[in-house]
Amino acid sequence: MEYRDEIELFGPLGVGDLVPEMSFEVFHNGEIQKTNFADFKGKWLVLAFYPADFTFVCPTELEDLAKLHDDFKKENAEIVSVSTDTAFVHKAWHDTSEAIGTVTYPMAADPTHEMAYAFGVLKEDEGVALRGTFIIDPEGVIRTMEIHDNNIGRNAKETLRKVQAAKFVAEHDGNVCPASWNPGDDTLEPGLDLVGKI
Repeated sequence: MEYRDEIELFGPLGVGDLVPEMSFEVFHNGEIQKTNFADFKGKWLVLAFYPADFTFVCPTELEDLAKLHDDFKKENAEIVSVSTDTAFVHKAWHDTSEAIGTVTYPMAADPTHEMAYAFGVLKEDEGVALRGTFIIDPEGVIRTMEIHDNNIGRNAKETLRKVQAAKFVAEHDGNVCPASWNPGDDTLEPGLDLVGKI
Protein backbone atom coordinates (compact mmCIF):
# COMPACT_ATOMS: atom_id res chain seq x y z
CA MET A 1 0.00 0.00 0.00
CA GLU A 2 1.34 3.47 -0.89
CA TYR A 3 1.98 6.00 1.94
CA ARG A 4 -0.69 8.28 0.50
CA ASP A 5 -3.23 5.44 0.53
CA GLU A 6 -2.38 4.64 4.16
CA ILE A 7 -2.76 8.30 5.12
CA GLU A 8 -6.13 8.47 3.38
CA LEU A 9 -7.21 5.55 5.59
CA PHE A 10 -5.49 6.37 8.89
CA GLY A 11 -4.48 10.04 8.71
CA PRO A 12 -0.98 11.56 8.88
CA LEU A 13 1.63 10.48 11.42
CA GLY A 14 1.21 11.88 14.92
CA VAL A 15 2.49 11.59 18.49
CA GLY A 16 2.89 7.95 19.51
CA ASP A 17 3.20 6.69 15.92
CA LEU A 18 6.14 4.66 14.69
CA VAL A 19 7.87 6.38 11.79
CA PRO A 20 7.92 4.18 8.64
CA GLU A 21 11.22 3.15 7.09
CA MET A 22 11.15 5.72 4.30
CA SER A 23 14.27 6.26 2.18
CA PHE A 24 15.40 9.73 1.14
CA GLU A 25 18.46 11.65 -0.05
CA VAL A 26 20.40 14.07 2.13
CA PHE A 27 23.09 16.62 1.46
CA HIS A 28 25.61 16.13 4.28
CA ASN A 29 29.33 16.76 4.71
CA GLY A 30 29.66 17.94 1.11
CA GLU A 31 28.07 14.81 -0.34
CA ILE A 32 24.66 13.58 -1.47
CA GLN A 33 23.80 10.29 0.21
CA LYS A 34 20.81 7.97 0.47
CA THR A 35 19.52 7.29 3.98
CA ASN A 36 16.48 5.93 5.82
CA PHE A 37 14.76 6.61 9.13
CA ALA A 38 16.05 3.21 10.30
CA ASP A 39 19.60 4.62 10.05
CA PHE A 40 18.78 6.93 12.99
CA LYS A 41 17.52 4.19 15.31
CA GLY A 42 19.31 4.37 18.65
CA LYS A 43 19.39 8.19 18.54
CA TRP A 44 16.88 10.92 19.19
CA LEU A 45 15.94 12.57 15.92
CA VAL A 46 14.73 16.13 15.35
CA LEU A 47 12.98 16.34 11.99
CA ALA A 48 12.62 20.00 10.98
CA PHE A 49 10.47 20.61 7.91
CA TYR A 50 10.67 24.04 6.26
CA PRO A 51 9.13 25.47 3.07
CA ALA A 52 11.99 26.07 0.66
CA ASP A 53 15.66 26.81 0.08
CA PHE A 54 16.77 30.32 -0.96
CA THR A 55 14.06 31.98 1.13
CA PHE A 56 13.90 34.35 4.10
CA VAL A 57 12.84 32.86 7.45
CA CYS A 58 14.20 29.38 6.60
CA PRO A 59 17.93 30.25 6.70
CA THR A 60 17.51 31.93 10.10
CA GLU A 61 15.91 28.76 11.48
CA LEU A 62 18.46 26.36 10.02
CA GLU A 63 21.32 28.55 11.25
CA ASP A 64 19.69 28.69 14.71
CA LEU A 65 19.65 24.87 14.79
CA ALA A 66 23.23 24.75 13.50
CA LYS A 67 24.44 26.91 16.39
CA LEU A 68 23.09 24.31 18.84
CA HIS A 69 23.99 21.21 16.82
CA ASP A 70 26.74 20.20 19.28
CA ASP A 71 24.28 20.58 22.19
CA PHE A 72 21.81 18.29 20.43
CA LYS A 73 24.59 15.74 19.82
CA LYS A 74 25.42 15.79 23.56
CA GLU A 75 21.85 14.56 24.11
CA ASN A 76 22.41 11.73 21.58
CA ALA A 77 20.18 13.61 19.14
CA GLU A 78 20.62 14.31 15.45
CA ILE A 79 18.91 17.05 13.47
CA VAL A 80 17.62 16.49 9.93
CA SER A 81 16.13 19.45 8.09
CA VAL A 82 13.64 18.68 5.30
CA SER A 83 12.21 20.63 2.38
CA THR A 84 10.65 19.63 -0.92
CA ASP A 85 13.76 20.85 -2.77
CA THR A 86 16.25 18.36 -4.24
CA ALA A 87 19.58 17.53 -2.61
CA PHE A 88 21.30 19.41 -5.46
CA VAL A 89 19.44 22.58 -4.48
CA HIS A 90 20.51 22.02 -0.87
CA LYS A 91 24.13 21.83 -2.04
CA ALA A 92 23.83 25.05 -4.07
CA TRP A 93 22.24 26.84 -1.10
CA HIS A 94 24.91 25.50 1.29
CA ASP A 95 27.63 26.73 -1.08
CA THR A 96 26.21 30.25 -1.47
CA SER A 97 24.48 31.21 1.80
CA GLU A 98 26.57 32.33 4.76
CA ALA A 99 23.87 31.14 7.19
CA ILE A 100 23.38 27.74 5.53
CA GLY A 101 27.14 27.30 5.23
CA THR A 102 27.14 26.79 9.03
CA VAL A 103 24.84 23.74 8.77
CA THR A 104 26.65 20.48 9.62
CA TYR A 105 23.58 18.23 10.04
CA PRO A 106 21.93 16.33 7.16
CA MET A 107 19.62 18.32 4.87
CA ALA A 108 16.96 15.94 3.53
CA ALA A 109 15.35 16.24 0.11
CA ASP A 110 11.66 15.48 -0.40
CA PRO A 111 10.95 16.37 -4.06
CA THR A 112 8.22 13.70 -4.28
CA HIS A 113 6.50 15.28 -1.23
CA GLU A 114 6.15 11.80 0.31
CA MET A 115 7.67 12.76 3.67
CA ALA A 116 5.80 16.05 4.00
CA TYR A 117 2.55 14.28 3.13
CA ALA A 118 3.17 11.45 5.62
CA PHE A 119 3.87 13.90 8.44
CA GLY A 120 0.85 16.06 7.60
CA VAL A 121 2.79 19.25 6.78
CA LEU A 122 2.43 19.41 2.97
CA LYS A 123 0.79 22.51 1.48
CA GLU A 124 -0.35 20.76 -1.68
CA ASP A 125 -1.44 23.95 -3.45
CA GLU A 126 2.13 25.31 -3.17
CA GLY A 127 4.15 22.09 -3.15
CA VAL A 128 6.03 23.12 0.02
CA ALA A 129 6.04 22.04 3.66
CA LEU A 130 4.81 23.95 6.66
CA ARG A 131 7.29 24.53 9.50
CA GLY A 132 6.84 21.20 11.24
CA THR A 133 9.13 19.96 14.01
CA PHE A 134 8.97 16.32 15.11
CA ILE A 135 11.03 14.77 17.93
CA ILE A 136 11.43 11.04 17.40
CA ASP A 137 12.76 8.72 20.08
CA PRO A 138 15.54 6.12 19.60
CA GLU A 139 12.94 3.44 18.83
CA GLY A 140 11.46 5.55 16.01
CA VAL A 141 8.33 6.75 17.86
CA ILE A 142 7.17 10.38 17.52
CA ARG A 143 7.19 12.03 20.97
CA THR A 144 6.46 15.69 20.13
CA MET A 145 5.18 17.59 17.13
CA GLU A 146 4.73 21.30 16.44
CA ILE A 147 3.47 22.86 13.21
CA HIS A 148 3.75 26.56 12.45
CA ASP A 149 2.35 28.85 9.79
CA ASN A 150 5.21 29.59 7.40
CA ASN A 151 5.45 33.23 8.50
CA ILE A 152 6.39 32.22 12.08
CA GLY A 153 9.96 31.13 12.80
CA ARG A 154 10.84 28.55 15.45
CA ASN A 155 13.20 28.62 18.44
CA ALA A 156 16.04 26.04 18.43
CA LYS A 157 16.59 26.45 22.19
CA GLU A 158 12.99 25.41 22.84
CA THR A 159 13.39 22.41 20.52
CA LEU A 160 16.53 21.40 22.45
CA ARG A 161 14.63 21.79 25.75
CA LYS A 162 11.89 19.51 24.45
CA VAL A 163 14.46 16.88 23.44
CA GLN A 164 15.95 17.08 26.94
CA ALA A 165 12.50 16.73 28.54
CA ALA A 166 11.49 13.84 26.29
CA LYS A 167 14.81 12.12 27.00
CA PHE A 168 14.44 12.67 30.77
CA VAL A 169 10.99 11.11 31.01
CA ALA A 170 12.07 8.22 28.78
CA GLU A 171 14.96 7.50 31.15
CA HIS A 172 13.05 8.14 34.42
CA ASP A 173 9.92 6.03 34.42
CA GLY A 174 7.12 7.52 36.52
CA ASN A 175 8.39 11.10 36.28
CA VAL A 176 6.85 13.92 34.25
CA CYS A 177 8.21 17.35 33.40
CA PRO A 178 6.12 20.39 34.41
CA ALA A 179 5.81 23.60 32.39
CA SER A 180 9.08 25.30 31.41
CA TRP A 181 11.12 22.42 32.83
CA ASN A 182 14.87 22.55 32.20
CA PRO A 183 17.53 19.98 33.09
CA GLY A 184 18.18 20.12 36.84
CA ASP A 185 14.69 21.40 37.68
CA ASP A 186 12.29 19.42 39.85
CA THR A 187 10.01 16.94 38.15
CA LEU A 188 6.71 15.45 39.30
CA GLU A 189 5.64 11.90 40.14
CA PRO A 190 1.94 11.71 39.32
CA GLY A 191 -0.25 10.21 42.04
CA LEU A 192 -3.46 10.78 43.96
CA ASP A 193 -1.54 12.67 46.65
CA LEU A 194 -0.86 15.47 44.10
CA VAL A 195 -4.44 15.84 42.90
CA GLY A 196 -5.67 19.34 43.73
CA LYS A 197 -2.39 20.22 45.46
CA ILE A 198 -0.61 21.83 42.51
